[in-house]
Amino acid sequence: MHRLIVFLVAATTFLTLSTAAIAAGEPLRVLYLDQSVGWRHEPVVRPRKGGLALSEIAMIAIGQESRAFVAEVTQDGREITPQRLASVDVLVFYTTGALPISAEAWSAVQTRVAAGKLGFVGLHSATDTNWTYDGPGEPYDRFIGGQFAGHPWTQGTPIRIETLDPDFPAVSMWPVGFDYAEEIYQYSGFDPARVRVLQTLDFTGTPLKRPYAVPVTWARQIGKGRLFFTNLGHTPSTWDDPRFRRQVAEAIRWTGRRSSGSAKPDVSRQATWQFKALLAYEPVAGRDDAAILARLERASPAWREATAARIANLRPIYPTKPENDRVPFDTAYRAVLAEVLIRGQSR
Repeated sequence: MHRLIVFLVAATTFLTLSTAAIAAGEPLRVLYLDQSVGWRHEPVVRPRKGGLALSEIAMIAIGQESRAFVAEVTQDGREITPQRLASVDVLVFYTTGALPISAEAWSAVQTRVAAGKLGFVGLHSATDTNWTYDGPGEPYDRFIGGQFAGHPWTQGTPIRIETLDPDFPAVSMWPVGFDYAEEIYQYSGFDPARVRVLQTLDFTGTPLKRPYAVPVTWARQIGKGRLFFTNLGHTPSTWDDPRFRRQVAEAIRWTGRRSSGSAKPDVSRQATWQFKALLAYEPVAGRDDAAILARLERASPAWREATAARIANLRPIYPTKPENDRVPFDTAYRAVLAEVLIRGQSR
């Protein structure tokens, strides 16, 4: 009898472990929402005679190619309900405007993410999305990490991107530094203490410069759950780029907890990129920016973070039109640049 009990316990354990192993290897279940309430990007436009949009076809194909996930697609946010979420492992948004997502549904999304039962991936204009919400948790713009605040780098603009965590699975397919052409957003409400920036604009190689850092890709840990966002995906050709397609697959794997990678906020590193952007805005021949940055690395964390915040605050006062009053920007820019140079050039 004792042997029979041991055998039954062992068999039950084996079956349980086998079932878990099979489940861990099954494709993730993805719900892809590409609804536009307002501006509609070309990759989400469905043919007039019926059929799927370019990005919807690509999303389904990426899942099949990678064998990482099976995607369902919709252009109606009302399909996101607490009941539907029970059969979804990862939500992917390529959206714009005020989505028709109920407070009950958005609360359920956040609860499931925090519990590690749901991953979230945002693509390109997912940061140009928001709606009124005052329920438990966070409004959408704070949840995803930032809100669209213009795109000086329009479609096809040459840019240079720096990959900061080349071993992170959802950016490892890109070179450490590479030239590209895309539409790149800048953001309001971006809090460096809440995310880990994985890719950023490198203004030493981007012709159209700004004196403040512009993140391109980031990751966020939310309780036991994970969020990933990349600004890439505006241009149809990006969806044909094997690197971007692999990035989408790996982002889904990572947010679905099938791969590892730290989302610990990198406040100090983000401060360094604020200093780099400031110095690259008006390069000066003979000035040793590398030496300046090396000295700034040794400054106190409190000074670095406070000064980086002052640089970030140049964005909302940057003159976007020739007729704009430049005095507020010029005054703030010259003041923070002078402080950075004094600290960075002192021995």
